[in-house]
Amino acid sequence: MMKVKLIEPLRVPKETIEKLAQPILDKGHEFVYYEDKTTDPEELYERSKDADVLMIANNPLPNEVIDKLDQTKLINVAFTGLDHVGSQAQDKGIKVINAAGYSDQSVAELVIGLTLNVYRAISQGNQDIRKDDFPGMVQGQEIKGKTVGIIGTGNIGLQTARLFKAFGAELIGHSRTEKEEAKELGMTYVSLDELLKESDIVSLHLPLNEETKHTLSKDKLALMEETAILINCARGPIVDNDALAEQLNEGKLAGAGIDVFDMEPPIPSDYALLHAKNAVLTPHVAYLTDEAMVNRAHIVFNNTLAYLDGKLN
Repeated sequence: MMKVKLIEPLRVPKETIEKLAQPILDKGHEFVYYEDKTTDPEELYERSKDADVLMIANNPLPNEVIDKLDQTKLINVAFTGLDHVGSQAQDKGIKVINAAGYSDQSVAELVIGLTLNVYRAISQGNQDIRKDDFPGMVQGQEIKGKTVGIIGTGNIGLQTARLFKAFGAELIGHSRTEKEEAKELGMTYVSLDELLKESDIVSLHLPLNEETKHTLSKDKLALMEETAILINCARGPIVDNDALAEQLNEGKLAGAGIDVFDMEPPIPSDYALLHAKNAVLTPHVAYLTDEAMVNRAHIVFNNTLAYLDGKLN
């Protein structure tokens, strides 16, 4: 018998968790579920210490907790990124898996939403229309006919490309692996520098690791046209965000839609992007829709069952 513990909520009804956990119980295993979230390392350890299979979401699991886990064989992450899981897990031989694919559509839709907001000044218009001294209307732009550069053509990048194509955009891409599916959409693969120079809209879809940190450095951002905009719903540190704020404030970029930062919200009041011109910011919610939460709950429980059945090597 193994002990399976879900140590934070998954933003779905408790009834959904109970239904998904029933096959675990039917197989003779134990399941424990915590309905509240904690960031306290001591409490995280208390919740985790006797778990064979540890299920988490996007709450950080630091090395100081992982160091003390002697029984855990699997950390099953109900999230796409794994950068919030301490690196010590690999050193201890604990298998770490993610819930790939659960939020492809939700992230892609927010990319479109941020693009429309930047192009059509939706947030600004919502504020302006309420003012006694109405400042007038903002003349926007259309996505149709624009060149969209997709950096990273994994599942989310591909889904984003599909949505942009539906708007009538031209697609170019840059990725470690060129996908035939992307080419069938009409995407042309180019170098990173060429993509930055040619794109009207740049959308980032890379994981965060040592290789991708500051992929868009100050020098790379300087390659973009003054009329171009940047959308980042991937990971904050992929961009030099101080340099991005500087480019926006100096009019060297036309705008940005940013969902991710160098830290998780709340964001410090002196963070440069909070004060940058023509920046539409959201608090890391690209993955967060009702549909995506249900998707990830099913994926993470299926992963647990696969492991318990010996089907997850």
